[in-house]
Amino acid sequence: MRAAGLPREARLRRAGDFAALSHASGRFGGRCFSVRYRNNELGHARLGLAISKRVSKLAVERNRIKRLVRESFRRIQHELPAVDLMVLAREQVVAMSGNQLLAELDALWAKLKPLKPTEATGTIAR
Repeated sequence: MRAAGLPREARLRRAGDFAALSHASGRFGGRCFSVRYRNNELGHARLGLAISKRVSKLAVERNRIKRLVRESFRRIQHELPAVDLMVLAREQVVAMSGNQLLAELDALWAKLKPLKPTEATGTIAR
């Protein structure tokens, strides 16, 4: 039986990937999360998480947030364009219920879907 977790190739793991997102990327956000994104050449979306101790001093709460974000991403990753994503949590996230957080994440993923490139992006035929 195969695990239903987030596969290794769907995660940002290197410090260079996170640094690239910090410097040259687009961003948008909601009440509890901020998302940075950057196109990649891999053909699929990858997720990175930045949940700091400023959000909560308790590791249990930070891990809960990470699990919710990963699960939300895992469900929708095949519908997303080929981008690297870094999700940052804000301090308000701790007070929200799991269903509210999942609803906000779904709204954030919906903002990302229109960024999918179209076939003919320019005026010059190649």
